[in-house]
Amino acid sequence: MCRNIKTLFNFDPPATDEEIHDAALQFVRKLSGANKPSKRNEDVFNLAVERIAAAAKELLVSLETTQPPKDREEETVKARARSAHRFAKQPEIVFE
Repeated sequence: MCRNIKTLFNFDPPATDEEIHDAALQFVRKLSGANKPSKRNEDVFNLAVERIAAAAKELLVSLETTQPPKDREEETVKARARSAHRFAKQPEIVFE
């Protein structure tokens, strides 16, 4: 699940509130072990997502770097290439 959390710092354009929320949601899902909380836990689950998203946004606006912002499209192309390489079909192993 956490594999879906992407780096959000130092991009042009900057991360949106929706992207920050989605990362917080993935994080809470991983911690809780629940993709969707039960009705009983829904309020605390959603509160955790809101608080983590707020903390993440505060972090992102507070961080500083001397590096130029990364281009989103260029980074997406690189990520897709890495994924294709990682999931490329491996040759079959024959056991004798």
